[in-house]
Amino acid sequence: MRKMMRRHLGKVVAGAGIAVAGTAVMVAVTLPGTAGADDSDGGTGGQPAGQAAGQGAGGEQGAAGQGAVAPGVVEEAPVQGERGKGRDPLTDDELERVRQIALDQKLRASSEGVDGERGPESLAIDLAEPDAAQLDDPNAPRRADVTFYDYRDDTVVTKTVNLDTGKVEKTGTQSGVQPPLTRAETLKAAELLLADPLGAGLKADYKDATGKQLTSLDQLKLTSMVFRSSPGVQPAALGKCGENRCARLFPKVVNGPWIDARSFVIDLSDRKVSRLGG
Repeated sequence: MRKMMRRHLGKVVAGAGIAVAGTAVMVAVTLPGTAGADDSDGGTGGQPAGQAAGQGAGGEQGAAGQGAVAPGVVEEAPVQGERGKGRDPLTDDELERVRQIALDQKLRASSEGVDGERGPESLAIDLAEPDAAQLDDPNAPRRADVTFYDYRDDTVVTKTVNLDTGKVEKTGTQSGVQPPLTRAETLKAAELLLADPLGAGLKADYKDATGKQLTSLDQLKLTSMVFRSSPGVQPAALGKCGENRCARLFPKVVNGPWIDARSFVIDLSDRKVSRLGG
């Protein structure tokens, strides 16, 4: 069984040039149905993967166990903080302010993140392009596009926030769109792989490379890419990838070699691990 796992999981790949060579192999050597995969750095930036994101609060329980609804709470408006000008990058204060504005109570209550917690998974906050009529206006309002992934219905939600007024000017919802994975999603994918029987090969390869047991994600550096299915992909369960949010992992031993895990796909929406061609 061990030999079968290592045959599919891949090998411990040594050599300092693997960071570049591995990417070339990843793109050039694809199994049936993997040619449509989208590249992503998984939001890790090459940094060591820390512990997986903690579980968020679940649905509210009724008071005294009788299903009573707790009194509503009116949140205070976010503090203005430091502001940029024109096309300056968003400041830390602006990033936090627009995130709070975009993540209103309605969206928080109706959506779900990668860990199953209430509220969507935060993907990105970007300075929005100005309106065509305001391209040459130095006093044009600054706007930010705040993007979330809702695991409850596998949709990407983007809200455009006007930093001058503090209002959401536009909301867009898309299905079948898969932006790059975040660090939290990459860590969750690794957590699911290690917890699955198919993760035994990864653990075995880690022990072969280090002589130690793989017991924590802190022992790995992780990058990832979004996986999309294509006609004929096997197993059939991976046919949902693209509508579902699926990931492939590229783990590296901290201060050590890369481990080839390209044959595995983690469906973050259904929380299932599959082997390509299996």
